[in-house]
Amino acid sequence: MRLQRPLSALLTGCATLLAAAGIAVTGGGTAQAATPLPQHVFAPYFEAWTGESPAALAQQSGAKNLTLAFAQTATKGSCTPYWNGDTGMPIAASTFGSDIATIRAAGGDVIPSLGGYTADTTGTELADSCTDVNQIAAALEKIITTYEVSRIDLDVEADSLDNTAGIDRRNKAIKLVDDWAAANGRSIQFSYTLPTTTSGLAASGLAVLRNAVQNNARIDVVNLMTFDYYDNAAHNMATDTQTAATGLYNQLATLYPTKTAAQLWASIGIIEMLGVDDFGAAETFTVANAASVYNWAVSKGVNTLSFWALQRDNGGCAAAGTAGADNCSGIAQNTWDFSHVFAPFTSGGSGPVTNDFSLGLSPAAGSVTAGAGTTSALSTAVTAGAAQTVNLSVSGAPAGVTATLSASSVTAGSGATLTVATTAAAAPGSYPLTVTGTAPSGSHTATYTLTVQGTGGGGSGSIVNGGLETGALAPWACQSGGAVVATPAHSGTHALLAAATSGQTGECTQSVTLAPNHAYTLTAWVQGSYAYVGVTGGATASTWASSTGWTKLTVPFTTGANGTVSVYLHGWYGQGNVYGDDFSIA
Repeated sequence: MRLQRPLSALLTGCATLLAAAGIAVTGGGTAQAATPLPQHVFAPYFEAWTGESPAALAQQSGAKNLTLAFAQTATKGSCTPYWNGDTGMPIAASTFGSDIATIRAAGGDVIPSLGGYTADTTGTELADSCTDVNQIAAALEKIITTYEVSRIDLDVEADSLDNTAGIDRRNKAIKLVDDWAAANGRSIQFSYTLPTTTSGLAASGLAVLRNAVQNNARIDVVNLMTFDYYDNAAHNMATDTQTAATGLYNQLATLYPTKTAAQLWASIGIIEMLGVDDFGAAETFTVANAASVYNWAVSKGVNTLSFWALQRDNGGCAAAGTAGADNCSGIAQNTWDFSHVFAPFTSGGSGPVTNDFSLGLSPAAGSVTAGAGTTSALSTAVTAGAAQTVNLSVSGAPAGVTATLSASSVTAGSGATLTVATTAAAAPGSYPLTVTGTAPSGSHTATYTLTVQGTGGGGSGSIVNGGLETGALAPWACQSGGAVVATPAHSGTHALLAAATSGQTGECTQSVTLAPNHAYTLTAWVQGSYAYVGVTGGATASTWASSTGWTKLTVPFTTGANGTVSVYLHGWYGQGNVYGDDFSIA
């Protein structure tokens, strides 16, 4: 699948916890037998090179089971696999062991995957690299005994599909591992992940399975990569998934003539690529497509649903329509939309997915001087089933405030603009405006918090909820994890938390309208490592501090022609939470 970016990130776990989860602390041991995977399992791919915690993302997304990608040799000719081919990430309990224990404690499991596009094009896929069948088998057995897994996935594509000697070695090694597992009372499954056409496996992929049959290597699941067709044709990706899997079903029926229809479907897996795949926009898999595939897979009794990849299940690059990104889908979506559609598939699904949608506003809050106005972008997205017509309305505007929408209805997946206007008579204060979307499936709401300021501008009152003593975030708007907390607080009983992680600064902002072309000073108290305070927009100025106690920061600035600035608090990547309190402008 996608290209790997090796990153050395050893994760050391507690030996007692690993043993309790069935993970051998030393290789080659005979820890407790692995628990078989559910008969029907959703196991999205986790990009193992990013340094992120698979257990953390499993918990956040609701995907209990993960496919860890990828293991490969460090150099061509080697017989020793490492995660991402990185010698700093050996097949050992020290790498992902504690995460696997946490995943199992939550009722899930992992599937190690070997190969992938990078390995398959550089000769570092295990069976391409190693010419000794016994050593290939020993390496697979080590993965099994180290992590006590019940399935291993073999991703064979690109150049590996043309390496007939590697294909034969791989299948012979599978047979040896099957025999070893039977002799040692273990249950182990093997899955092949193969590229596909819209009508089933191409000849090269089918040859891999034919060779497995010839070598008496039992293949339990065949996963189709239902993306990257590169055929310059029009695509409905959900329909193409169904025709590809049906074609595979017919091919498997010829290879395994004694299997029943139910057994054949139960040996098929489907792997989608979220959003825009490597080819580009013509091959775009949507949330609505996911719901269609889910319903169809449940009806057929398919074994595995998966996608590439968990770190892509967000709309972070929707504006660019990015193709094949590692960290976003390239379409407008909420974080974990696809995971939430597919998650019920584990253990047989929970009935058909019905239509549903989401509603959001960006920004979700704003501040204006009485007599001024502002806008916010309203977005909708299909979260299940098919797109439907969503009727829109807005309520909650007080006297002197008018709130209108640019459209009275949209098709789910489309957007509109919320426009807010005020008169000079509008009373200062904070007002929640509620946008309601109503469709046949039901209703959803989104709230825009409008803050109206007096016309004088300036003064300590120009920041609303500067001491966070309302106990609510509004009109502050924060990145994921931002919140109002009770401790630590500089004064009063609340403070603002900005949640900095490896992927974000945690920025919290509030728009403030001041007198134009006027000098002001922003004051705030902060605590934490690399706590930044400043303004952007009509003026740009900032400062920072690192302290375990409260530190007062002051930021002088001069407003521009319209007087509007955005006040912010944020931390820094990977440095942890920072806190702010008692914000004021004078």
